[in-house]
Amino acid sequence: MAMLLRKVWESVSTRSTSSNSTSTVNSMDRFDQMMMYVQTASTGEFDRIPLDIFIQVLKILGPKESAKLSSVCKSWKFIVSDNRLWIYFLQNQHEPWDSTFFSETHLRSGPLRTLPNSVPELSFMSIYGQRAQVPGAIIIDGGSGYCKFGWSKYSAPSGRSATFLEFGNIESPMYSRLRHFFSTIYTRMQVKPSTQPIIVSIPICHYDDTESDKAARTQLKDAIHSALFDMNVPAVCAVNQAVLALFAARKVSGIVVNIGFNQTSIVPILYGKVMHQVGVEVVGIGALKLTGFLKEQMQQKNIYFGSLYTVRTLKENLCYVALDYEAELSKDTSASFQIASEGCFTLSEERFKTGEILFQPRIAGVRAMGLQNAVALCMEHCQDAELMVDDSWYKTVVLAGGSACLPGLAERLEKEVCGLLPPCMNNGIRVLPPPYGVDSAWYGAKLIGNLSTFPTSWCVMKKQFRHRSRRKFMW
Repeated sequence: MAMLLRKVWESVSTRSTSSNSTSTVNSMDRFDQMMMYVQTASTGEFDRIPLDIFIQVLKILGPKESAKLSSVCKSWKFIVSDNRLWIYFLQNQHEPWDSTFFSETHLRSGPLRTLPNSVPELSFMSIYGQRAQVPGAIIIDGGSGYCKFGWSKYSAPSGRSATFLEFGNIESPMYSRLRHFFSTIYTRMQVKPSTQPIIVSIPICHYDDTESDKAARTQLKDAIHSALFDMNVPAVCAVNQAVLALFAARKVSGIVVNIGFNQTSIVPILYGKVMHQVGVEVVGIGALKLTGFLKEQMQQKNIYFGSLYTVRTLKENLCYVALDYEAELSKDTSASFQIASEGCFTLSEERFKTGEILFQPRIAGVRAMGLQNAVALCMEHCQDAELMVDDSWYKTVVLAGGSACLPGLAERLEKEVCGLLPPCMNNGIRVLPPPYGVDSAWYGAKLIGNLSTFPTSWCVMKKQFRHRSRRKFMW
């Protein structure tokens, strides 16, 4: 080991005299370096190595060899366990560092109860080792329209399916339908259910704070657990879809605007919990209505198309939301898109009229409040509830869902909401586009699945669920 270190030291020393490669390390506080030197005992000839060079040596050696050096003596253990070294190693992994830091500082202890006042003291050396041993999880984000599934260790979902067309309404707590749904996904992934924990997104439904809706939410969650545990899944983590989308944006509190398949939900979330007592607003326009309205416009202009899939493809590639609808009407907005086997399609005002029905539903003949009114109403309810002294928790709005990816939607919604609310409320409002596009909820689940404390901190084990179910039956 000493020979290896000496060779690396010589290599680094040579490079440091011929280049500025060590200049980036100078950001370390010199006072910290002096204090670390004071606390170190003698390490023989390695005492002559400046601390910043020694850290560079450890970076070159890598995490495994560096961890071994911590057992040499107390001095080296002190240096090797420095958080900055292990943050460097974590930054060189596939997952973005800001996501890793957010999950380990906010989500590691399990479903949130309160937000810590400050970032807890963490050993990133321990976190690195724990994350390397995490088994990972199967992630299934099953919306009413489309389902995304894959492994938490992978960079993206490995497969998708049209949920409603293939499985029907999985938002209803029907055991047989849920069992068929999960069995089919496992078959497509070619994995045995008993091998890994699973993270499932719970659909955004049964919104109210009434006893009947509370019971319906519990029934759906229990049906999900029963179906999966009967398939011998070792551990289940079921989290609300809107909460996962919020986590993907590295937030634990805010409002999620989820444009679903049939409707749009405006969900207030505080510390990772849906505030049903505040109220979930619902607008009766979803992705299906947007696609249907574009289809109607194309038919009125005698634009032939082969299927609704063609219309959806055009919506995803040509449509956008205008910042100023009236001004956009006077512009030439024609654009074309080529679809294989169907040819080239050219759209003009249909491009921005399609998304405009979110703000002016009457254009499509729908009697409903506009999206901006629903979000403003939700914010007013959040303020009236006085859940926090600081009212900034609800001023971050995160968009979710495939149709929420329409260019210009975030900017337009922010402008409209700020225009509706009084100055005392609209200061600090931000509307964020879907952080990972249509897969935002899946990526939120990925943050949980790769946690250093997973699965124990987030999952319900089969034994726990059976015990809890027996107690309910006895009562």
